[in-house]
Amino acid sequence: MTEPTTRITPFRIEVPRSDLDDLRARLRATRWPVELDGVGWDYGTPTRYLRQLVEYWAEGYDWRAAEAELNAHPQFLAEIDSTRLHFRHVRSADPQAVPLLLIHGWPFADFGRLIQPLTAPPSGAGPAFHLIIPSLPGFGFSGPHRRPGDGSIERATELLARLMAELGYDRYLAQGGDAGSFIAPGLGRIDTDHVLGVHVNDPITIPGWDEDGSGWDERDRERLARLQRWGEESTSAYAGIHARPQTLANGLNDSPAGLLSWIVDVLHTYIGPDHELPDQAIDRDQLLTNASILWFTGTIGSSMALYHESRVWGAELPNSGVPTGVAVFPGGTSIRAVAERQNTIVRWSELDRGGHFASMEAPDLLIRDLREFVAGLG
Repeated sequence: MTEPTTRITPFRIEVPRSDLDDLRARLRATRWPVELDGVGWDYGTPTRYLRQLVEYWAEGYDWRAAEAELNAHPQFLAEIDSTRLHFRHVRSADPQAVPLLLIHGWPFADFGRLIQPLTAPPSGAGPAFHLIIPSLPGFGFSGPHRRPGDGSIERATELLARLMAELGYDRYLAQGGDAGSFIAPGLGRIDTDHVLGVHVNDPITIPGWDEDGSGWDERDRERLARLQRWGEESTSAYAGIHARPQTLANGLNDSPAGLLSWIVDVLHTYIGPDHELPDQAIDRDQLLTNASILWFTGTIGSSMALYHESRVWGAELPNSGVPTGVAVFPGGTSIRAVAERQNTIVRWSELDRGGHFASMEAPDLLIRDLREFVAGLG
């Protein structure tokens, strides 16, 4: 039998000038549709709003500055059984630092604002961490993946467990939101002996079809009702469409304005209720940096594969027994009664600011909750 193989090599982002010129040319040549008056976001991303973002992307946004910032931290490519995995590996100078895996979801989560506070915290602020920040299979510089199944949540979980072993980390923590809120607990299930604890923000909790909230507290019943309304509204349609990722890829991989429109509509659905527009909740340059990565790598389609290939949606998953902390941000629909069936919850926080993309919307609150969770592990 052939032994599993892993190869890890240093990596730097170096987007060719021709790709930058092509992006700007496509943005400038966008063919804009007619827009109805007064409909706001009811029909999807408003063209007036998108045009402002596209014009800035073409004329004002500085990719080279973003590229330099990304390259300021060590990056690597791991080839694990012929599957590519891009990751940043930022080690703390603190000899007591604990390895922490930060796991994003769709379409992205930028952990840049967490790196300095977590690797080099001020004196007395809390523990320091060695950070491992992967791009999930099919996303960004990890992709596009080439084999069916390589983009699933289950496959990502296996690859990340392998990566942590290859990096020599015998004990580590995992944190994640969105798809990462499946992957982080999944690591606790398949790599139980090595996972010290799991922290998730706004975990996706899918109740059984016949559950009506009987016996749940009022907050869980309210979130069940909100989740049911979401399922009945057009804002939920994107998830079903993502299950046919190639259809979207054929269009969005050819039009940066179309790619941004699709992403912005999803962001608008899930940002915290204290902001009206995506670039109010998330820094505009940060938003465009992540959209640019998906564009330059041609991975908007492969990033959606997890919707088609994953089998965890709605599944009854076993409890690993690994201590788990949960941070719920405003507007979230995480149902504690469901989460507690599948996880050993030792901390549940209800935060008053931010939204689903916590590492970009409210990094300070996410850092604080993570630190307090880790401190509670003893």
